[in-house]
Amino acid sequence: MDRFDRIFRLNQILQAARLPVSRKTIEDELECSTATAKRVIDELRNFLGAPLEYDRERNGYYYDRQGAHPYELPGLWFSEAELHALLTVQQLLAKAQPGLLDEQLAPLRERIDALLRDQRTGGGDEIGRRVRILSMAARPAGDYFRVVAGAVLKRRRLHLHYRDRVNDAETEREVSPQRLVHYRDNWYLDAWCHLRGALRSFALDRILSAASLAEAADEIPDETLHQHYASAYGIFAGKSEHTALLRFTPERARWVAAEQWHPQQQSRYLEDGSYELSIPYADPRELVMDILKHGAEVEVLSPPGLRREVGERLRRAAARYPDTMPGD
Repeated sequence: MDRFDRIFRLNQILQAARLPVSRKTIEDELECSTATAKRVIDELRNFLGAPLEYDRERNGYYYDRQGAHPYELPGLWFSEAELHALLTVQQLLAKAQPGLLDEQLAPLRERIDALLRDQRTGGGDEIGRRVRILSMAARPAGDYFRVVAGAVLKRRRLHLHYRDRVNDAETEREVSPQRLVHYRDNWYLDAWCHLRGALRSFALDRILSAASLAEAADEIPDETLHQHYASAYGIFAGKSEHTALLRFTPERARWVAAEQWHPQQQSRYLEDGSYELSIPYADPRELVMDILKHGAEVEVLSPPGLRREVGERLRRAAARYPDTMPGD
C-alpha cells in the first residue's frame, strides 16, 4: 500500500467510524508502522485540510462533523481498483453495440459520468483523455447479446444455433443459461447444455441465432459452477486434472513474478534467478497460447504431454523462418 492509498484508506476509515479510532487500529488497517501512521495522520490534517481531531479520553482519532458539508478529499481520490472499475464500465457502455440496452443502461452511464466529473479534475472527458484502458483482440458481442442477457437474468432457457470455433461445426441445442462472462475483452455464456448433458461455455460472437424459450432454466448451484469454471486455467473450464510446471528465465521473471495466472498457482525463485510457476489446468489450449507468447524465455518442465505440444508448436513456427528468405 503506497502513501496515497494509505491517505485514501484512512479517510474511508474515519468517514465510516462512529467512535474515535485508535492509532493501533489505524496501523493495522493501513498495514504500517507507528511512524508511518503518524505521518499519514499529519498529512491528512495539515496538508489536505481534513477536520481530523484527537479524543484523549477515548484515545482515538475522529472527524469533526460540525461543518455544513462532510469532508471530501480534494481532486481525484479513487483507488487504483476503483478507477479501473469505473473506467472499464464507462468504456464498456460507450462501446456497446448501437441500441444495445440503451434505455436500460443510460441512467447508469449518466451516473458514472457524473461521478467522474465530480472529482474536480477537469471533468469526466478529461479523465477519459488522460487515462486509457486498452482492449486487445476484442471481438464483437454478436447480434444476440440482448436475447442472451435477457434469458440469463429472467432465468429462461435458450435455443442456440452455434458454430464451434475449433472444428467450425454447426449445432442446434437447448441450454439453461447460468451467467454472462466478460473475459479478456470478449463475452461468453456459461450454461448447462441439454444436448451434451454438461456445463459448457459459448462465445457470443459464434452464436448464429438465439431464441428465448418459455421454459424455466435449470439452476446449477454456485459451488458447482465455481468448481467447474474456476478450478482450472482459463476459459476452457473443467475439473483440474493436470499441473503445469514452467520455468522462466531471470530476465522474464521480472514480469511474470508479478502476474497471477491462476488463484491456486504456486511459485518460487531458484538460485540462478529463474522463476518456477505451477498452474492447475484441464484443457491445455489457452495455456499453450500463453506459454508460447514468452517464446524462448520459458520452458515447460512437466507434464510431458504439455512439454511435447509446446515444443512441437515452436518447431513448426521455427520452420517458417529459415536462415535464408526467398529473394535474399
